[in-house]
Amino acid sequence: MAAKCHNPISPPTTDAAMSKDPTLADLRKSYEHGTLDDDEAAAVPLNQFAAWLKEALDKGLPEPNAMTVATVGPDGRPSTRIVLIKGYDARGIVWYTNYTSRKGRELEAHPFAALQFHWVELERVVRIEGRVEKVSAEESDAYFASRPLSHRVGAWASPQSEPITGRGVLVARAAEYGLRFGLNPPRPPHWGGFRLVPDYWEFWQGRSSRLHDRIAYRLQPDGSWHKARLAP
Repeated sequence: MAAKCHNPISPPTTDAAMSKDPTLADLRKSYEHGTLDDDEAAAVPLNQFAAWLKEALDKGLPEPNAMTVATVGPDGRPSTRIVLIKGYDARGIVWYTNYTSRKGRELEAHPFAALQFHWVELERVVRIEGRVEKVSAEESDAYFASRPLSHRVGAWASPQSEPITGRGVLVARAAEYGLRFGLNPPRPPHWGGFRLVPDYWEFWQGRSSRLHDRIAYRLQPDGSWHKARLAP
């Protein structure tokens, strides 16, 4: 009798089967850390952000300065990436990058973006939306000069977002620019800061029973902020 042939390839997983995966479908957390009451939220969103960021820094959270930046391409498709906030004030939120990168090109064409901070340990999220502009050359120069030497060389070495054949390309380019500029590499013309000028802020505080706190601020024509609670 001929032996039965067993197909070593498993059949595709169905949606129903995927929904029963206990490692995902049943993964839950009860948010119990804090609250965000209407009367406790600052009248000005920048002040609320400053207070929450300070707490994240004071508690030593891992990379409390990390934020997601969302942009939109010419085809209408959104894209996100993690960058590091390098400054903020009444003018907006600042980060630095390669202007010829994907996000740089998309912001050049569509100068609006959304930011998100997620401080997991504090069960908090901050969302910020607004138009984006380049910071002044003087600001970019000052920040670039403050960076470690290897980071300054790296800004020259990496053709950010462009395909390369391997890591060796980056190593070789870093060595090339390191020899060319020595201890004083200038700021590349394609590298500098962006500033998001907010017109919308949202603060999310996890609460029990999924009845989370959400406080939103929307900029008004007279420059004031309208504060409202949103359903979770």
